[in-house]
Amino acid sequence: MRRVLLVRHTEVARRWHGRCYGRSDMGLSREGARAARTLAQALATADVTAIVHSGLRRSALLAELIGDRLGIAPHGDGGWMERDFGRWEGQSWEAIWRQTGNAMDGMLADPDRFRPGGGETTTELIHRARRAWARLPSTGKIIVISHGGPIAAVRSVAAGASPPALTGYIPALGESFELHLDRISPVGVKS
Repeated sequence: MRRVLLVRHTEVARRWHGRCYGRSDMGLSREGARAARTLAQALATADVTAIVHSGLRRSALLAELIGDRLGIAPHGDGGWMERDFGRWEGQSWEAIWRQTGNAMDGMLADPDRFRPGGGETTTELIHRARRAWARLPSTGKIIVISHGGPIAAVRSVAAGASPPALTGYIPALGESFELHLDRISPVGVKS
């Protein structure tokens, strides 16, 4: 049987607070690094068989801390990266709002076509997260260190929710969820 623990990275560097950082690769704040060390200690249990992260520093750090405790080499998989926000990357959410008004609502209102900043649609994010899920080992306890978007995508699909409900599945920083599913089926999403 496969058990997957989905974990969102901890707090990012302070200068990124209030900004759209999707695929941008920054480190953690001091508090985020402290929280990662504490979380690694709690998550590093003997039954873990694999550790996967998105490849971005904010997720790789926690994966490496857990791996060091267990003697397991973490594996990076870009399928677990955060949403690609295109030219919105690095801008403050306030600046994006001033430039686009409520256009960002299109991420949920038009999940098949709206590309925030020219980046990835919500449907593309969901499909990418489903493919990353399918690449996980088929047995054992796997820890996946990822980001709000991909975790929400997997959780919402597993719950049978439609794309507009995705925001209700975004975990808090450092929060984790365990799923006991061999595969997730597309619900409310075109294959």
